[in-house]
Amino acid sequence: MAGIRWPPEDAELTFPARGAPQATGAPAAADLVSDDDRSVAADSWSIKSDYGSTLDDEQRHVDAAEVLSSCTFRASSDYSSDKDEPDANEAEPSMLGLQSYWDAAYAEDLANFHDRGHSGEVWFGVQVMDVVANWTKSLCTNLPHGQIQNVADDTGIKSDSGEDAQKDLSSWSVLDIGTGNGLLLHELAKQGFSDLTGTDYSEGAVDLASNIAVRDGFANIKFMVDDILNTKLERQFHIVMDKGTLDAIGQHPDGPVKRLMYWETLSKLVAPGGLLVITSCNNSKDELVQEVDNFNQRRAGSQDTEQEASRRAVFQYVDHVKTYPTLIFGSTEGCRVATVAFLHR
Repeated sequence: MAGIRWPPEDAELTFPARGAPQATGAPAAADLVSDDDRSVAADSWSIKSDYGSTLDDEQRHVDAAEVLSSCTFRASSDYSSDKDEPDANEAEPSMLGLQSYWDAAYAEDLANFHDRGHSGEVWFGVQVMDVVANWTKSLCTNLPHGQIQNVADDTGIKSDSGEDAQKDLSSWSVLDIGTGNGLLLHELAKQGFSDLTGTDYSEGAVDLASNIAVRDGFANIKFMVDDILNTKLERQFHIVMDKGTLDAIGQHPDGPVKRLMYWETLSKLVAPGGLLVITSCNNSKDELVQEVDNFNQRRAGSQDTEQEASRRAVFQYVDHVKTYPTLIFGSTEGCRVATVAFLHR
């Protein structure tokens, strides 16, 4: 996202090249983001800029940094992409990667809600949110029978096996990380999901989401303050939704390290046989698939054969939204948003 707010469909498209250095004399990032931009940006994202001084948190950073420096990943040429060069993890650091930014944004949104009843903006827009909710429902009901495993353990998931249970979306537990104002969970509730939880590391976001849910008749949705990179959640979920969270993590000055922490956390939060659905405007479908492949390769170990690594893969690509409109910029054609689903093996 890199501080970019996409223009309306009928606006003239004149974006700078992604990751391009800022021209000399250009205004600082803070000057480029208006109050309206901040309100638009404040729809989700769950990253944390400061982890405190506990030994566990410091060690997590050290371990991730060591892994990052020692890894050898599959060459980017192994993938076809809608961009000239896959550049996941190359997002420029931005204020959008800092918790202080989102705390201030949600404090303003919460005040607007109490004063005027405004729910705040929807990151990526209402149309994308509706597509994600409908597509997720379709994905869950149309997956091959047996691909979603029965899960029953002490983490809190108890589901029946079989096609009937698969089509009964009320039996699917859903976690929305970086939930923001929680509106994506409203749309999922309308699709038939009922075991819904939203987390955000900003207390203001959770207060806002809780108030909106009660007002709009979705009081059954649970909201809680939680940092996805240092989660206190002790259960797993059939579906984990990410609408912009990985993008925000990439905006942090320690983005590459925090992205490794993100994948480690998600490998524990998504139940075996469950789905991770990521919506991003900073990464194409191919870049997300490559990042998952890198994570799988690291977890498998460098000594494993390709067949062994495939067998031990943590996440497997399932599908992606193919209906988003495409944009042409220069010689590059692609979508401004990508939604990709991965199965937790």
